[in-house]
Amino acid sequence: MVTLSAVISFLANFAFCYPLLMAYVLMEGAVIYYYRYERKKPRFFDLPNLREYPMFTVMVPCYNEGYNIMDTIDAIHRTKYPNFEIIAVNDGSKDNTLEILLDMRKTHPKLRVINLATNQGKAVALKAAVLAAKGEFVVCVDGDAILDPHALHWFMSHFLSSPRVGAVTGNPRVRTRSTLIGKIQVGEFSAIIGLMKRAQRIYGRVFTISGVAAAYRKAALSDVGYWNDAVQTEDIEISWNLQLKHWDVRFEPRSVCWVLMPETLKGLVRQRYRWAMGGAQTFKRYTKTIFQWKSRRFWSVYIEYFVSVAWAYTILVVTTLWFIRFAAHGWNPEYVATFFRGPAVVLGATCLLQFFISMKIDTNYDYKLMRQYIAIIWYPLVYWTMNCILPMLVFPQVMFARSKTKEKRGTWISPDRGIHIAQGVAAADSAQHSGDHK
Repeated sequence: MVTLSAVISFLANFAFCYPLLMAYVLMEGAVIYYYRYERKKPRFFDLPNLREYPMFTVMVPCYNEGYNIMDTIDAIHRTKYPNFEIIAVNDGSKDNTLEILLDMRKTHPKLRVINLATNQGKAVALKAAVLAAKGEFVVCVDGDAILDPHALHWFMSHFLSSPRVGAVTGNPRVRTRSTLIGKIQVGEFSAIIGLMKRAQRIYGRVFTISGVAAAYRKAALSDVGYWNDAVQTEDIEISWNLQLKHWDVRFEPRSVCWVLMPETLKGLVRQRYRWAMGGAQTFKRYTKTIFQWKSRRFWSVYIEYFVSVAWAYTILVVTTLWFIRFAAHGWNPEYVATFFRGPAVVLGATCLLQFFISMKIDTNYDYKLMRQYIAIIWYPLVYWTMNCILPMLVFPQVMFARSKTKEKRGTWISPDRGIHIAQGVAAADSAQHSGDHK
C-alpha cells in the first residue's frame, strides 16, 4: 500500500532530482556542441568562406520603435554580406516610427518600408514582409536589436550546407545591464537559453527559434504556412511547425545580435507570462499529432516541456507541505536551517557550475560576460520562483480553454526595454510635445 509519507518522499525527490539532472544533461550537451562545432572553427568576427552569396531580405517589424529604429537599420546596413535588402514594416505605430523610416530611405538605398495602418501583430508584419521579399532567404530582426555585421555570413553558411535547413536561430546577447534584473538576464541568456540550444542541437530538436534574430528559407516558410498570428509567441510555433515538417532548425552562436531586455520586475513578469502562454498554446496545439512515429525526434522536447510543468506543480505541493511541517515544529530555527543544507547546497553549486561553463563558452562572443557572474547568485531566488508560478497560472488557462473559442490575435504591446531606454523615450516624447505646443 502506498502511504502518504511515500508520496511526499517521491515528490520531494522529483523536485530535487529533475533540475539537477537537467542541468547536467544540458551542460554535457553544450560541451559536446562546443567541442564539435565551436572550438576549432573561426571566430564570429571572421568571415566564413561561402561559395556563393544568395540574396538575403532582412525584415524588421516595428511597433513604437522611434527611439531605437535608426540604430537597428544602421547596424543592418553595415553588414559585410554583399547581397541583401531591408524591409521595415511599421505595424500601426503610435509614435514617429513611420516618419523616421521614410526619412531613412533617402540615405539607405537598400531600405524598403511597408506601412500597416493598424496594429496587426508581429506575425502579420512578418508575413507582409516575406511576401514582398526579393530574397530566397529572409532574416527577422526586432526593431530594437543590433545585428552584428558578420551575422548574415554565418546564417548563410548553414543554408548552403544542406537544402533541408529551414531556419537558423542566432545568438542574442543582452545589452541592458544597469540593474540587477538586467545583469541576471545576461547570465541567463548564456546558461539557460544558449546552453539549452546547444544541447538540443546535440540531442534532437530545438524548442524555439530566437525571434529577435533568426534566418529562414522562404520555401520552408511557405511549406508550413508562415507564422501563426493567433498565438502569443510566433517564434515557438514556427519552430515546432518547421521541425515537424522535417525541416532542420540549427543554432549559430556566431550570428550575434545585441538585444534589449526588461530591467524592472513588472516588465520581466509581463515578458515571461507571454512566453509561458505561447509555450502552453504550442503544447496544446500539437498534442494530437506529436506522438506520431514520423515526429519521434521531437518527443524529447515535448516530454521535457510537460515534465517541467509537472515540476512546477510539484514545487507548489512540496513547499506547502514544508511550511505545514515548518509550522508544526513551532518555527524552530534549527529546522529552518535544514532547508539550506544538503539538497539546496547541491542545487546551488550545480547552478553556479552551469552558469560558469556557459558563460565561459560565450565569452567568445561577449568579452565582458564574466563580469556579470557574481550577479547570477540571485537567479534561483528570482527566476526559479517565477518559472514555477507562471506555468501553474498559464497551463490550465490554456489547456482547459474552450476549443471553439476564437483565438485572439497576438498584437504588439510596447515592452520594457531597460531603464536607460525608457528614460530616453520619455525625454524624446517630452521634447516632441514641447515642440507641438510652441
